Amino acid sequence: MRYWLMKSEPDEASIDHLAHAPKKTLPWTGVRNYQARNFMRDQMQIGDGVLFYHSSCPEPGIAGIAKVCSTAYPDPTQFDPKSDYYDAKSTQETPRWMLVDVKFVKKTPLIPLATLREHAELADMQVLARGNRLSITPVTEAQWRFITEHLV
Repeated sequence: MRYWLMKSEPDEASIDHLAHAPKKTLPWTGVRNYQARNFMRDQMQIGDGVLFYHSSCPEPGIAGIAKVCSTAYPDPTQFDPKSDYYDAKSTQETPRWMLVDVKFVKKTPLIPLATLREHAELADMQVLARGNRLSITPVTEAQWRFITEHLV
């Protein structure tokens, strides 16, 4: 099993949206970075743990726990000309962008970025690296355990 931190702007998809979605699942649409896409396409597996992170908001941070509940499949927003995530170069035959579905596990008290920075055990988390803009980053088992056992 692997572990991931997945960022979402809460006005687009929040931990509360996930908690109240049908079957408590949401497709992780709109990823338009090749490295993040490759994580979903090539490495994510059903059952992998997800730290659900709210970004681009007044107080960014981990807002809950989820899990990957599907294998990767084409992101339908790439084919919709009305979508902000439309990609004219992507076709049904050769889709560029993939997604996975995530399933709600639990909402947590918000763990702000500043709190994550306070712990030496988390110093190597990619989300803490200067200039990190990836919406999906791997989390080590040790980081996952520290967060879920000490901060949640």
